[in-house]
Amino acid sequence: MTLLRRMRVAVLPLLLLTGACAQQDAPSGAGEPAAAYPDDVPVVRMAYTGGFVSPITLATRLPAVSVYGDGRVIADGPVPAMYPGPALPNVQVAKIDAGAVAELVAQARAAGVGTAQDLGTPSITDVASTRFTVRGPVGTEELEVYALAEATGPESGLSAEQRAARDRLRAFAEKLTGLSGTDPQPYQPTAVVAVAQKWTAGGEVGKQAEVAWPGPELPGESIGDGLGLGCVTVTGAAVRQLLDAAGTANAATPWTSGGKRWTVALRPLLPDETGCGDLASRS
Repeated sequence: MTLLRRMRVAVLPLLLLTGACAQQDAPSGAGEPAAAYPDDVPVVRMAYTGGFVSPITLATRLPAVSVYGDGRVIADGPVPAMYPGPALPNVQVAKIDAGAVAELVAQARAAGVGTAQDLGTPSITDVASTRFTVRGPVGTEELEVYALAEATGPESGLSAEQRAARDRLRAFAEKLTGLSGTDPQPYQPTAVVAVAQKWTAGGEVGKQAEVAWPGPELPGESIGDGLGLGCVTVTGAAVRQLLDAAGTANAATPWTSGGKRWTVALRPLLPDETGCGDLASRS
């Protein structure tokens, strides 16, 4: 055997061994869609859009569930059945592992998110649509379905095939909302937006005490043409001051700013949001 031949025979096992070691050293989550996302990127999100609600409610509505690249699950939690309700929404955060995030992406696509489907138009009015968004190797995929929770039986005017397609999406929605039950903790925002409108007294609600507004002067920049709504973003040390003040307020509290009274809807910003401009993209 020549020297060159002996060198080739010796090098081949070394290359095979090197390749095997590289495979063993690779992280177990390599190749999973969730592993490619930064912590603050929402990989799967379910949100409600539209419906017969007030403009201020529509502007400040939170996504129902957001699952981020690092496994955080941020959800809009339950609130007491009372009026006026609390000043702050009950935002909760739980945690799942990277494998579960990747599995949710696969389940979203299996349910039909990102595909053209015939979901029909049910004979129901003034209810919200459910918007599913998933991010994967092919980019952002989205599916919006009207009256998902309400249109369930033959009386909805939908065909059997349309109802079956909706059943798959409804099952996935239930899967997402169930994630928030995994040891949820209160979400601590680093910024809060406030949507303000002129305060008006009404019945017993009008007897409430004023609370001094601790953030930027209200009403802020106008949002929604002709709606009389303004928006400001509260950041830094003022966030803690606002959260403390909100603990003594409710949804109908008159906040004072610039010598005037305002009704304010508070909306904690999520990790992928930066300010009032994010509200318009979620309505």
